[in-house]
Parts: sequence; structure tokens; C-alpha cells
Amino acid sequence: MPTLALPPSPGTPPRCAPGVRTIPTVDEGARARGRGRRTEPSADDVARLRAATGLLSTAALRHLDEALPWYGAMSAQDRSWVGLVAQAGIGAFTTWYSDPHSSLAITADVFGSAPRELTRAVTLAQTLELLRAAVDVVEDHVDVVAAPGREQHLREAVLRYSREVAFAAARLYAGAAEARGAWDARLEALVVDAVVRGDVDDAVRSRLSALGWGRPSVVTVVVGSSPAGSPEDVVARLRRAARATADDALVGLQGERLVLLLGLSARRRRTADDAPPPADAGGDAPAGPPTPHGVAAVDLRAATTTLAPLFGPGPVVVGPGVPDLASAGVSTRAALSGLASARAWPGAPRPVLADELWPERVLSGDVRARRAVLDAVYRPLVAARGSLAQTVSTYLEHGRSLEATARLMFVHPNTVRYRLRKAVDVTGWDATHPRDALVLQVALVVGALADGPLERADDRR
Repeated sequence: MPTLALPPSPGTPPRCAPGVRTIPTVDEGARARGRGRRTEPSADDVARLRAATGLLSTAALRHLDEALPWYGAMSAQDRSWVGLVAQAGIGAFTTWYSDPHSSLAITADVFGSAPRELTRAVTLAQTLELLRAAVDVVEDHVDVVAAPGREQHLREAVLRYSREVAFAAARLYAGAAEARGAWDARLEALVVDAVVRGDVDDAVRSRLSALGWGRPSVVTVVVGSSPAGSPEDVVARLRRAARATADDALVGLQGERLVLLLGLSARRRRTADDAPPPADAGGDAPAGPPTPHGVAAVDLRAATTTLAPLFGPGPVVVGPGVPDLASAGVSTRAALSGLASARAWPGAPRPVLADELWPERVLSGDVRARRAVLDAVYRPLVAARGSLAQTVSTYLEHGRSLEATARLMFVHPNTVRYRLRKAVDVTGWDATHPRDALVLQVALVVGALADGPLERADDRR
């Protein structure tokens, strides 16, 4: 078997040993020219193709009606545009075929007659079906159009031209998708900005509908710093992850601040009008802030934990859940207030709920946090039976000592334990937990300033 040897370098005469076969070199420029060169058609080929243009156009439209069911379901206007594109394609092919030295300018010649809106009525897959149908029609009529012996030449020209049309269609749809994506990004930024400002009107709702926002049970706003990287990549990465875990998600980048608007669905929280739970339901009362009345019960921390690493360094604050987008301003203001106050709690979890930052927000002068503490913690505690507010106050004032509290209130320590558990049921905060104790302490202070001090256990002596 003869061996192979590489060819000599340019300018060196080939010298081969007996029995050695060289590999011929290939001029890449010649190869490229070979790809672009095509056999020049004869005058008879061009004349026959021009004469058959009308026949091919009519046959193509008839074939579309028969082979593509979705074409017949289109509106009359869209059908007319598709017909114009088909006729323009056949006419452009005739022009290109008649001049072997002409370049392919597919986009302008074929798709220039149709409006850009047609890309929304006809998908890329349907466009390729149209192209395949048109090629089938031309191939079926090759024996009629081409001169005897020239059928293969015409078939090769049709296949090459159809390939270029397919690439041009892909470029056209890619450009339309990029333009639509850029417009959607600007629209998304406008919606997020409106929600942050609390300006959710009919125009914002219309934009939300255009962005595909559904009807989630709970809406919440998550804020944090922006990570390093290009703004487009940061927003796209967070949006993709959020939409994988939530029903709806919108992302906005406002300077160094990253804002995420989440729409979640969950089981509705039971209200007073609902049927009572089964007697064997059991379960411990949840710790932390209670869910507002009428808002679906959603574990906001669990829903946002996987998204926190996509924010920049520093705290990530989750606003309270609200029932609809019109109330999203409430969640936004709480989240932004929490973001500004979170540095006062170095050990805060990430993400942290805005309601868990009530003490820091109250101390920073957040009037809404002060009102929320009064309504959600202090007043339910005072209104509850069993001297819960006095028990909690005494317990906190005396170093969270059960024995000291029981001695001052003239009750058994087990009674103090029972009342503290009832306080958890009423407020959602556990006085035996250091952080929850701080929330209850601030609530008692805010309540004393608003409604007057509670009766002290020492006053009973």
C-alpha cells in the first residue's frame, strides 16, 4: 500500500520517492469562487422562465390553500400579504436566474413588500412551510418550464435560491425578535418604575397585559443591590430565574438598586367566614408576621431564597404580600424602607422580610411601619383576653424570667407560659425568642406613645 506525503511548500518543485503519492493542495480562494459560481443560463432558459412566472405564482397560491390549513384561516389582508411575498419571491428568482453575475439580495427583494407586522401573524415555522410549498410547486413544474435537457440545471438553481430565502427569513425573524425584546425591556422598566412610584393606573395595567402578566394571588416586591456585570445580563439572569419559580416576574434596574416584582399563586388563607378546620388538623402557629386578611398564604422567604444570590452584596428585602398590583406600592414602600434600615441588623437573614425589620424601620422614622406595628401587634395584644399585654410587658421588663413574671403577677409560672403561647397565636411573635422579643418591645413602646401606658403589674401591690 503506498504511503502519503505532504505536498512541498509553495515554490518548491515536487520531489516524490517511488510509490509515494502526494495530496494535492486546495486554493481556498478558488474553492470560495467555486461555491459562488453557477452555470450561465441560456437565453431560452430565461425566456421560458419569464413566460412561466404567472403560471408558477398561480400554482403556488393554489398549493398554499390545499397544503396549509392555517393559510386558509388567515384574514384576507394577511393572505394578500403572503400572496405578494410569494409572487415577489418568484419574480426575484427570475431576475436572479437571468443574471448569473448578480448577488443575492433576498431580504429586500422578497420580504420588502410585506409589513413588519406580518412576522406576528406568520411564525418562522410557517414561513418555512410556505417556502417548502413554493419549492415543491416549482419542482413540480420544472418539466414544463425548463427546456429539454435543462431540468437539472433549473432544479439546482431553485434549491440554491430557496436556501438563501430560508436564511433571509431566519435573519428577518431574528431581527424582529430582537426589536420586540428591546421594546419589551423598555416597557418592563416603565412598569417597574411606575410600581415603585405607586402610580399604577390603567395605562400601567395595559402595559402589564402586553408583557403577559397574569392574575396571581399574591404580589410582592423584592429589592437589593445590583451585582457586577452588564445591566442587560443582570436583568435577564434574574428574570429567567424568577420566572422559573414564580407565576409572573418583572425586573427593573434603577441605578445601583435592583427591583423584582413577583406574582405568586397559593392556597387562600382562611378567613372568619370560612368553614372551621378539621379537629385533627393540629400544627403549631407560624412564627413571624401574620398574613394580612384576604391575602393568600405564601411563604415569601421560601419563594425568594433561591433568587437572593442573583442580587448584589448587602441585604435583600422582601416586601409584604399584597392581593393585587394596585396595592403593590405598599409592598414597594415597605421593601425600600427595610433596605434602608437593614444595616442596623447585621445578622439579618438573606432574604429578610420587610415586616421582620419593623423595629429598625420604626426607629428610622417610618410612619407606615409604626402604624403596622400598632395594628398588627400592639392592639391585638391589648384586645386579647387574659392580660396578655401585661404578661408580655412584665416578662420583657424583667429579663424574660418566668419566675419573676409569675411572682409579680401573682400567678403560677405555667400560667405565664400559657399566656406567652397565646400571645404568639395573637401576634405571630414569640417573646421567648430574642429577635421576636425586640419586635414586641418596640410594639409596646409605640403603643404606649399612641394609646397611653399599660397598667403595670407593680401597681397592683
